[in-house]
Amino acid sequence: MRSMTGRAAAWAAAAVLGVTGLATANNIRVSNVTVTGMDTAARTAFVRFDLSWDNAWRDAENWDAAWVFIKFKPQASNDWQHATLSSVSGDHVPAANSAVTAVPGGTGAFVYRSGGYTGNVAYARMKLKWDYGTNGYAFAYGTQLDVSVHAIEMVYVPQGSFYLGSTGTETGRFYQPDETGQTTNAYPVTSEAALEIGPGAGKLWGTSSSGSSTIGPEGILDPAFPKGFKAFYCMKYEITQGQYAEFLNKLTSGQASARYYYTTTYRYTISGTYPSFSAAAPDRACNHLIWADVCAYAEWAGLRPMTELEYEKAGRGTKAPLSNEYVWGTIGIARLTNETGVAGSGLSTPLPANANCCYGNMSLMGAVGPTRAGIFATASSTRELAGASYWGIMELGGNLWERVITVGNTDGRAFTGNHGKGTLTVAGEATEATWFPSMGSLGKGIGFRGSSFNDNNAFPFLCVSDRSYAVGAAFTARSATHSHGWRGVRTAP
Repeated sequence: MRSMTGRAAAWAAAAVLGVTGLATANNIRVSNVTVTGMDTAARTAFVRFDLSWDNAWRDAENWDAAWVFIKFKPQASNDWQHATLSSVSGDHVPAANSAVTAVPGGTGAFVYRSGGYTGNVAYARMKLKWDYGTNGYAFAYGTQLDVSVHAIEMVYVPQGSFYLGSTGTETGRFYQPDETGQTTNAYPVTSEAALEIGPGAGKLWGTSSSGSSTIGPEGILDPAFPKGFKAFYCMKYEITQGQYAEFLNKLTSGQASARYYYTTTYRYTISGTYPSFSAAAPDRACNHLIWADVCAYAEWAGLRPMTELEYEKAGRGTKAPLSNEYVWGTIGIARLTNETGVAGSGLSTPLPANANCCYGNMSLMGAVGPTRAGIFATASSTRELAGASYWGIMELGGNLWERVITVGNTDGRAFTGNHGKGTLTVAGEATEATWFPSMGSLGKGIGFRGSSFNDNNAFPFLCVSDRSYAVGAAFTARSATHSHGWRGVRTAP
């Protein structure tokens, strides 16, 4: 991940703009940002910029994309606001060979390849239409304004049926009972309709862990709960330390104080003072985050938390389950033992050369903590060597635990899939009621999937169907979240 900043010329005679292009995902770059085409009657303008990233693709099944959103503020203020873009895709101007899809509410837009392709992409002078009047803003002559463009790499997971659970022995795995009470039939998800949770034939249920249920009580999972059947975009990488530092810099001082934590343990490198926080290893996955932190980031970026059903779809894809499979679709695994590269840069190469997962490195000198996002993927690596999911999502297994919305209790089942709107409370919290922001770090409706660097055993925690910690773990201190990460999703428009 790199963060790039540029200055643009004055916007006609109406405003003097300080314009910033900020790349907030692994290896994605925003540059040459300008604001142009102001229409004072309609109170709209275009934000123009160049956008590029490496190892992009589009095939018959899915593609990667950039989720682009914009922040702005008067130069004399530190109160960044979320820019409302047009919710009509045709209002935006894509670059050659690219496409733009708008979203309801105008929180941001998805940018991706317009046709089949594999390789690096560079989109020049593309334009997103900004409905600045919707933000309650009116430009006057001589107005000085900062505009900041952010981009996050995402992966499109298409609509379709898939399976929960497997025929293996993963702890707490989902299954579909029959009249005999067997526990090995995977559960087929075929729609977003309500589904029944319980031990009865044809329902969704889960095996026990240490004598306790991982899914009870019985009940109905509402249609509004995202089940993974409908298409969604998922962050290609776990949130990085560079992304989180830039998020802190775009808050108010009070909000940033609530969301910032200083430590040098477990390879955490964010430091500084507001509004100039930075990460010494910006590409490294970000740990030491409590639930309130990740909810605030999701709100700010216009994303939402992922459900544990979506997690299995993101990992397994549409393939039939393989017993005890890892997220890259096999039972083969090669543990990271060390890294080479410039110390502190985050730009490192895995050792051994066939390593595909960061787990159990607590005893490795210099590597006690998360590694660079996307470290195992190259332009020529296979899915297994890259440690990639069926769709090309990286590090769903290992590195840092994935926080997900659980279906194992009523708190989690209340989740409705609302997206963030870009604005936090004065106290720096998310505003979405079903994300449990009022619980702060407790997160009673969440669980964990995918394991992390500090778990010595690959099985069962790294398996895509393992639910050992899928229900309601509460962590009240950031010092206890050294192995916890996060990635956001957004339902496809």
